[in-house]
Amino acid sequence: MSDRPLFEALEGLRGSGKSTVAPLLATARGAVLVPTVPLFYQPLRRRVDGRGSVEARLCFYLSALFTAVEEVRHHLAAGTPVVVESYFARCLANHQAFGARLGIALPPGLPQPVTYHLLCAEDERQRRLARRAEPLSPWDALSEEAPARITAAYARFPMHRIDTTDRDPEEVVRAILAMEQEGHHRADAEPVGTHPHVLPPVPRRSGGTRVS
Repeated sequence: MSDRPLFEALEGLRGSGKSTVAPLLATARGAVLVPTVPLFYQPLRRRVDGRGSVEARLCFYLSALFTAVEEVRHHLAAGTPVVVESYFARCLANHQAFGARLGIALPPGLPQPVTYHLLCAEDERQRRLARRAEPLSPWDALSEEAPARITAAYARFPMHRIDTTDRDPEEVVRAILAMEQEGHHRADAEPVGTHPHVLPPVPRRSGGTRVS
């Protein structure tokens, strides 16, 4: 094992368990949970999400991520492990599924997390979403029309798959911790830079299928 502090990210569709598992994983690791949309972005986030430009929204969330990277680097340099709830993979996969036409090449040298793709059976995922109190935003609604496209876009990123369907959040964390003990922690990791154009131009579509 490397002596470098761990940097871990959770990815997956809405209802897969990211926001619940992330703080539990951070606690288990003694890690800092870094928000990938920093606090001072939040007021503008609501304004951007209220508009319809997918390219503008993509650029906004990329800006937030690059700002969060500064904090991630700071903690890692100090020897502190870091957990994030989603990283560049979610931003790019979602906006590709939404029809963004920008070609994006991520710069080399970004902190590269060990990433876990949280998966959930569709009926269970929908049950979880139905229990949420907050109203569905237009972008959340759009993601629910395109789960298959989002999942396909996620496939270009190296990630460890974790099925959350029949596991409570603590069991999901234990499954993640067990991966390291079994020696598979970085088995499928490869630099993000090996995907130089992670968001190729795609045709815009108004319809879709069915999972953020």
